[in-house]
Amino acid sequence: MTDRWFDDAAGPVVRPYAMTRGRTRGTTDAAQLDLIALVIAEGSLADRADDHHSLAPEHVDIVMLCRRTPRSVAELATELDLPVGVVRVLISDLIDAELVRVTRPVPPAELPDEYILREVIDGLRAL
Repeated sequence: MTDRWFDDAAGPVVRPYAMTRGRTRGTTDAAQLDLIALVIAEGSLADRADDHHSLAPEHVDIVMLCRRTPRSVAELATELDLPVGVVRVLISDLIDAELVRVTRPVPPAELPDEYILREVIDGLRAL
C-alpha cells in the first residue's frame, strides 16, 4: 500500500502560480532581474512592509531579508525555497510598490584595467 499524504501530513503547500496569481512575468524587464541582480530594500518604506495589505507573506519576507544587506535574486530564491521565476515576479511587484530597488553589479568588462589602477596607486604614492 502506498503512503498518502493528507493536508495535515503534507504541511503548508502553496503552488507557485498561486503566489504570483498565475503570472509568469512581472512588469519589470526580465534582464534587470537576472540571477546576480542585487535587491535592496528602500529605507523607511521597508519598515512599513508589514502594513501593506496587498502584499503576500512572501513579499514581506523578501523585503525583510533585503533590509540589512542587499541580496541577489538567486540568494532570495534559495533562502525562500521558491523557484527563481516566482521570486522574479514577486520582486517585480515590490519594485512597482517602491519597496525595493534593483541594481546590477558592474560587468568585468567595464571595470578599469589593472594597469591603470596600478599607475594611479603609484602616482598617489609619489605625492
